[in-house]
Amino acid sequence: MTLSELIILCKKHDAKAQGELYKRYSGTLFSICLRYSPNYVEAEDSLQDAFITIFKKIEQFKDKGSFEGWMKRITVNTVLQKYRKKRVFDIRDEGQIKDEAEEEVTDNEIPLDFLLGIVQELPDRYRLVFSMYVLDGYAHKEIANMLGISDGTSKSNLARARGILRTKIEDYNAQKAIE
Repeated sequence: MTLSELIILCKKHDAKAQGELYKRYSGTLFSICLRYSPNYVEAEDSLQDAFITIFKKIEQFKDKGSFEGWMKRITVNTVLQKYRKKRVFDIRDEGQIKDEAEEEVTDNEIPLDFLLGIVQELPDRYRLVFSMYVLDGYAHKEIANMLGISDGTSKSNLARARGILRTKIEDYNAQKAIE
């Protein structure tokens, strides 16, 4: 079945088509949820919420642009909506922080599970901004608009996330050098 046929059937609330759509895209969308969530269980919940929204709003997809891109946007917004409700972005005084230059990690042997784990351990506001900027390529202005924060807060949160991650990677590398 083609994607176009699948979309048409999903618009008619066909349960088999919805199941097929879930099967085709759940892995891709789950990876997005995992990047933005502090743990696996919350990522699973976000995935389910995203698909509920996708099925409710599928009528709004007008075959303009990528369907997968449309679903990814809904998924990101679904996860972010949870954090807007928690008000994780109440920042006291971040001040002006300049963008840090990108630093290369010289050790390419860091396990992916370790990297994902340390990203998930970041405080919510840092993890969300880091994921949006570094992993999904949003600009600070877009992040600020989506999260209801200032550009400066977005930059500050990114700098702090990078600092935390850099320290954890350095600690990991130091531990590996000892072993």
